[in-house]
Amino acid sequence: MLGLTEPLSNLLQILVFPGLGFALTFVLFMVWYERKLLAKVQVRVGPLYAGRFEGILQPIADFVKLLFKEIIVPKQADRFLFMLAPTFMMALSVSILALIPLSPSNVIADSNVAILVIIAVLSLSPLAIVVAAWASNNKYSLIGGLRALHQTTSYAIPLSLSVLGVVLMSGSFSLMSIVESQRNAWFIMLQPLGAIVFFLAALAELERVPFDIPEAETEVVMGWETEYSGINYGIIMTAAYVKFYALAVLFTELFLGGWLGPEPVPPALWTIIKTFFVITLMMIPRGVYPRLRIDQMLRLGWTRLLPLSLVNIIISLVAVSFMA
Repeated sequence: MLGLTEPLSNLLQILVFPGLGFALTFVLFMVWYERKLLAKVQVRVGPLYAGRFEGILQPIADFVKLLFKEIIVPKQADRFLFMLAPTFMMALSVSILALIPLSPSNVIADSNVAILVIIAVLSLSPLAIVVAAWASNNKYSLIGGLRALHQTTSYAIPLSLSVLGVVLMSGSFSLMSIVESQRNAWFIMLQPLGAIVFFLAALAELERVPFDIPEAETEVVMGWETEYSGINYGIIMTAAYVKFYALAVLFTELFLGGWLGPEPVPPALWTIIKTFFVITLMMIPRGVYPRLRIDQMLRLGWTRLLPLSLVNIIISLVAVSFMA
């Protein structure tokens, strides 16, 4: 009986909660919430008509529209790679979710090296973007892809190094252990510099404003996504928001104590509440800040965030030596 129950439980976790089903539902909410939030920030209306409450069904309407739109493949494009790239992006984004627990009982794969695997998966994202850009056979797509490659390379190193400070403080690469080590104090209080570096590097990895340089409409049409249409474009956008959600949960568990909170609230709900707060903070710059130039973006990554992340590691080493 147990042999049948455990595989069924694992399947439900993968497909329903905390896996794909919950992530996609949360992503649909994020799309609507971002549009309403930015509308309030910029004193606009935002989605209003689709659904009885504040355009709540607008993401569903957009999905149906993309589902039935024609998929157009450029004549000289590499058709196989062109069609493969969106699926590859989605697979990378979803695979991160398997290693991020929402609570001790809501985890798909508990690994002792979860942080290392997540960083390894994130490092493959530029490859998917460059493949999509090159396969499109469009000069604007290629320029956008090369910009994305430079951007993600510039910020992947500070992102990884900012996590290293947390690993030193907790003494583990396991997210379970990292969260449990924050029972006395959240790491955002002990590692404020690392939290700032991670937050900014995550925005750049997600190509969020002010780091949306690879998709600058006024310069490269729509960047590396220019030739994508229909459900392929929908898959790319979904993968981007799944990755957005995953990095927000990761920030929550690295710096905000994850599921730790007062007892009446379930642990998984604490993680979701904190993640929602982080997502809100990551969305607000889109409605406030202008886009950076590419030289400003590269300078910030290499000459500001990288040295700050190294300083954070030194501070962490000193703190750990004193605690020892």
